[in-house]
Amino acid sequence: YGKQWYQRRVRACAPNPAHANSPLADTAGWVDVDKQTLQHNKYKNVFAIGDCNSAPTGKTAAKVAAESGVVYKNLRSLMRGKPLKNKYDGYTSCPLTVGNDKLVLAEFGYDGAILETFPFNQAKPRWLTYFLKKEVMPPLYWHGLIRGTWQGPGTIRKIARLGLA
Repeated sequence: YGKQWYQRRVRACAPNPAHANSPLADTAGWVDVDKQTLQHNKYKNVFAIGDCNSAPTGKTAAKVAAESGVVYKNLRSLMRGKPLKNKYDGYTSCPLTVGNDKLVLAEFGYDGAILETFPFNQAKPRWLTYFLKKEVMPPLYWHGLIRGTWQGPGTIRKIARLGLA
């Protein structure tokens, strides 16, 4: 398609001007949060998830799912006057299609820590991970994440790895 087509359709990841110039932003323009609790570093009644926050991870739907559970639990704790015990581990995921029916499911956390959900090498292209991306992840997104019931694969990871991860 060419460089001009690409430049018109793909924007660099940048902070939203609505918050980039506000007291919520850090010097780079992201909402300034503690990377584990996702609570604002100055305004303790503010939390941020997803593409707007300063947590040093990829900006993905997988990140939003994992962060949403942490923020939900930490907000409940804050409203009850309890300490914030839930921590975001930086989980994000990049499903990489490497063939017509094969996919590498890259899952990682802060500092490149491997956070694979399944008890097999996800770096190997597989039909199963392609199937997950094509058939399982869209309903998880539309019927789970958007409705607030899917909070990432943390529980599945613990079960699939017999509580070892």
